[in-house]
Amino acid sequence: MTDSSTHGEDPGRPVSGGRALAEMLRICGAGPMFGMAGFQLLPFYEGVRALGMEHILVNDERTGAFAADAYARLTGRPGICDGTLGPGATNLVTALVESLNAGVPVIALTGDTHRGHSWRNMTQEARQVEILRPAVKELIRVEAVERIPEVVRRAYTVATSGRPGPVVIDVPEDVAHAEHAFAASDLHADRATARVPARRTRPDASDVERAAESLAGARRPLILAGGGVHLSGAHDALLRLAEGAGIPVAHTLSGKGAIPCGHELSAGLFGRFSRYANELIESSDCLLVVGCKLGEIATRRYTLPVPGTPVIHLDIVAEEIGRWARTSIGLWGDARAGLSDLATALEPALEPALESGAPSDGRAAYLLEVRRRRAAWSRDARARYESDEVPIDMGRLIGELNRTMPEDGVLVADGGFASHWAGLLYDTKRAGRGFVADRGFASIGYGLPGAIGAALAVRGTGAPVVSITGDSGLNMTVGDLETARRAGVAFTLVVVNNAASGYVKALQHAVYGAGNYQSADLVETDYAELAGSFGCHGHRVEHPEELRPALRKAMAARDAPSVVDVVVTRDPGRMLPGTDNRTLTVRPGDRPA
Repeated sequence: MTDSSTHGEDPGRPVSGGRALAEMLRICGAGPMFGMAGFQLLPFYEGVRALGMEHILVNDERTGAFAADAYARLTGRPGICDGTLGPGATNLVTALVESLNAGVPVIALTGDTHRGHSWRNMTQEARQVEILRPAVKELIRVEAVERIPEVVRRAYTVATSGRPGPVVIDVPEDVAHAEHAFAASDLHADRATARVPARRTRPDASDVERAAESLAGARRPLILAGGGVHLSGAHDALLRLAEGAGIPVAHTLSGKGAIPCGHELSAGLFGRFSRYANELIESSDCLLVVGCKLGEIATRRYTLPVPGTPVIHLDIVAEEIGRWARTSIGLWGDARAGLSDLATALEPALEPALESGAPSDGRAAYLLEVRRRRAAWSRDARARYESDEVPIDMGRLIGELNRTMPEDGVLVADGGFASHWAGLLYDTKRAGRGFVADRGFASIGYGLPGAIGAALAVRGTGAPVVSITGDSGLNMTVGDLETARRAGVAFTLVVVNNAASGYVKALQHAVYGAGNYQSADLVETDYAELAGSFGCHGHRVEHPEELRPALRKAMAARDAPSVVDVVVTRDPGRMLPGTDNRTLTVRPGDRPA
């Protein structure tokens, strides 16, 4: 792709609006697209066919948008999906809100009514523009066919600039079917907006200097890394700062992989479920928050950080700085640029320590404490990772994944139950987005479509994709096993089979006591057998010693997706990796866990 591509139609030759949409997406470098056609977008589908672009029919529009989301997270390029008028458009909402909240660039095309007949009770007509607008970063309605190139460029710019997010291009039927003679010079794209971040902005230099002074003077500093580290590609800059200044790094669910989980400075997950990072946060005398919104999960329902702790907050969205937690220094800018500037500003203050080959006495004692905490947690966690319990303990399942996943492997985790277990116990082996969890909206049902999008994102690299979903989550999207089979992608889908809506049942157990469950149980289902009916590989695992061979066999299969159906504990008292702070009884003077 070039800044001024002239790969379009010959000047003066009329083409449909739908063909122009397809041509512009091709010029912008669009990857595989996901959707389900209707009459309004038929010219777009014809354009995709004629241009030889890759488009995958899905069995539910939400699947297409979730797959586009996962593809975008791993490639940094906007994921593309579409839905036709009415139910096609409204089915996109849940997945688009996930992308909006998580800062993921997605472009969704929606067909709309013929403007000459709107509001005459047209078939499938709905107030879809009003429904979709709050679910996305921006909604752009195409009012004239000749403006399609401009609209697509605008969509890419919005999707990839600042905090990335989804954009809807709403296309009326008459615009999609209308023809216009585009000049070759009309069809061009801006190379910078083809992936995130489109453009970088740096924090104010004086704020950076103040932040560096605060970090240099702290005895117990800690970095809290969120998903913005991945969006910015700030991994190297973060590692340079952490290693150079000797500062441990804890991460959110979305920030896993900000630095390798096995790195000596990694403090693991913090928030609702934590290894030992929460204790470090509570005792810290300076927190550097990077690309993290400090939402409910990360802050253990707003009990972290401890009031009075100095907080430096680096974020691309100025409105997130000081939203609820008091911030000492706000750094408005790109994570990679800001971290790089911070590391440079810190170097003079750290020179004495670097010359002596060791941090200050206070910082050295702190880092020794972090190592001891990590060792103690590893000893305590061993029983979970090596459990021989039947039904299978979730810790054993994650332990086997830690052993079998290669360095370049990608683990996708469905919302709720799966992402909390994997977020706490799974270790990425290198920096980068090796862990994909839909924590923007935390909707279940992401596991299968996320695996499809992830597999397409790493296609050709040899990197295996494994996705963990619950039986409830798979039930929502199971029909798209057919989509995965037809698309020719290979991945491993691990089904956490507890014959229940596990997270809900565990919460009911915690709040109302044993036996008090309502609408939380499912019919016992053999998902391995079900996978076979879709032409996929199926493996049923009921004993822990069967896990590793089944996972290896599934990950080695490259001709079709594999489903590994793992029968896990049915005890709702043991379905969560720890105590959910929302279930605790809090009395005056108490502090929730």
